[in-house]
Amino acid sequence: MAAVAAESGRTHIAFLPSPGMGHIIPLLVMAKRLVVHHGFHVSFISITTEASAAQTQLLRSPDLPSGLHIVELPPADMSDILHDDMTIVHRMCLIVRESLPFISSVLRRNPPRALVLDIFCTDAFQIAKELSIPTYSFFTASTALLAFSLYLPTMDREIEGEYVDLPEPVQVPGCGAIRIEDLLDQVRNRKINEYKWYLLSVSRLPMAAGIFVNSWEDLEPVWLRGSTENSFFQQIPIPPVLPIGPLVKEDEPLTDSDKECIAWLDKQPPDSVLFISLGSGGTLTSAQLTELAWGLELSQQRFILVARTPSDASASGAFFNVGNEVALKAEAYLPQGFMERTREVGLVVPSWAPQVAVLRHPSSGGFLSHCGWNSTLESIYHGVPMIAWPLYAEQKMNATMLAEEGAGVAIRPVIGAGKKVVGREEIERVVRVVMEGEEGKEMRRRAGELQRSARATLKPGGPSYETLSQVALKWTTTVQ
Repeated sequence: MAAVAAESGRTHIAFLPSPGMGHIIPLLVMAKRLVVHHGFHVSFISITTEASAAQTQLLRSPDLPSGLHIVELPPADMSDILHDDMTIVHRMCLIVRESLPFISSVLRRNPPRALVLDIFCTDAFQIAKELSIPTYSFFTASTALLAFSLYLPTMDREIEGEYVDLPEPVQVPGCGAIRIEDLLDQVRNRKINEYKWYLLSVSRLPMAAGIFVNSWEDLEPVWLRGSTENSFFQQIPIPPVLPIGPLVKEDEPLTDSDKECIAWLDKQPPDSVLFISLGSGGTLTSAQLTELAWGLELSQQRFILVARTPSDASASGAFFNVGNEVALKAEAYLPQGFMERTREVGLVVPSWAPQVAVLRHPSSGGFLSHCGWNSTLESIYHGVPMIAWPLYAEQKMNATMLAEEGAGVAIRPVIGAGKKVVGREEIERVVRVVMEGEEGKEMRRRAGELQRSARATLKPGGPSYETLSQVALKWTTTVQ
């Protein structure tokens, strides 16, 4: 029997993202494309346990296409399982594991033709296997991290001690090298649960029928070719790697405060405003936020600063709370008089801003970003050069690629010897480089090249569009 949604007669596909906006957004964009461009019916399974307000708002938007059905799972009881100092991947995987009975119930009630899983939902492979549902993985980070992650089980078997103590960069077969200082947080300590859960998740990737990546060849040519053509990966063997990116949000509903932000941008000259936002989960320490504010003021450049209450405990302090924060007035944690002194050139927005609307605005000329993969792709998609400010997870890898390894669309500030924060003078320097220097003009030119490539690959006839079309055709014509 073909798996179809009874209410529509269309081929039925299910998506299962893990918690966190950085995981939900790209899977939701892919689901929308399948509905709008390929005529599918999609069940988008939402794990509501510890869901942020931003997640709830996004998935309850009245603007979702009619063939996209959000299936909200009941919240799992995590009261005796989670604790406050639990790290991100460990926490996400436990939430998914405790949600498995609900996931199983949804899939058994209306089995889809195929299931698309987030990387941290691999516990659901077993359920899909029992139901004979072909299952694909969506790797929401870079192809570079995918290749490293596929190599990680081999590293785990062959390397003794900690990876951070290795004398040389990690050379991924057929691909590039990853500097030890850029290794993602999840592999920097092999003794903790964060590493064990990450290793378990990536070791299951070969179980997938295919691995979707949110990238395209012009952005990561070496990593894409290496992960598909090198004999190491062929011998694992890994399933087909399917580049379908860049899948980014193209619009978002605007609140009244969002509209005020865009109205302020409307009054600024083209390419004149630096947008400062550290993603849905990023926070700075009090000392670093102070230096950032002083650096912006010294640069005398126009800016929009998304100001979030600082956290001296964790750089990912807002990951599970975006949209939930009890926001202090920005004056409480910015330097005294900063907002008054910069009011002619700057706009301070508490906690959250409409990032897509800001980046695509003609007045935006630069983006100080944490280099999360979604933000990276959005900046490239809109042709905006970056100041790379990585905070956690694999963001240092992304920053190196953007600033040093061929992409050429970013500059990375340097922390002075013996210092724990980027100083205000260095911040002033990199802001001026991006917004008014010759190097900034070259970065803007290169960002424009990648922008044109990004848009072309998603159009009919483009590589990413055609890759997804071929999988969609397979799903439509294969009878279970």
